[in-house]
Amino acid sequence: MRQALSGALRLYLVTDQSSLRGRTLADVLLAALQGGVSCVQLREKALCTRDFVALALTVKDLLAPFDVPLVINDRMDVALACGAQGVHLGQSDMPVALARQLLPPEVFIGLSVENLGDVARAAGQAVDYLGISPVFATPTKTDTAAPWGLAGVSQVRALTGLPLVAIGGIHQGNAAQVLQAGADGLAVVSAICSAPDPGLAAQSFTEIFRAHQPT
Repeated sequence: MRQALSGALRLYLVTDQSSLRGRTLADVLLAALQGGVSCVQLREKALCTRDFVALALTVKDLLAPFDVPLVINDRMDVALACGAQGVHLGQSDMPVALARQLLPPEVFIGLSVENLGDVARAAGQAVDYLGISPVFATPTKTDTAAPWGLAGVSQVRALTGLPLVAIGGIHQGNAAQVLQAGADGLAVVSAICSAPDPGLAAQSFTEIFRAHQPT
């Protein structure tokens, strides 16, 4: 499962409706999927539960033809209601052990790690991947810890065999370096959501992955 999950997490789009530049989420997602996005996390802090579930169901239907998993950020109730394939938890969200009890066994769990202590504690938890957050400073999320930097990604890679998804300030100009530092996947927000052509932006990331693959 771990190898298959690493592939699914490769180009990991985190939604941000404030970054869509007036376009609909569906239009941006469809273009991004056609460009090679392999996983989508729905992150909606402002929606009420009813609207979040409705949106999640719509997005899940959009992803289905592409065989791309839907991950729900934080909200276990929404994930269960829409039948999401994954849940992503932060350090202040529901404990992983409790989430694992509530979720069907096939639903994978990601956990954000902000320091080496978080990484050490994750070793004993039922976590399927780690989100290294933030790698670089980012304007899309202001309540984050100090950036890991490339050296931090390498440190985490040396400490765990779990798939690693890097998030925070990731763009086409630094993506290859982040992969070289040990990340398995790249989580991007504005680099795709705010791009003039989200499909072309996603495609440029897939080309970086292709170039990074060992010959």
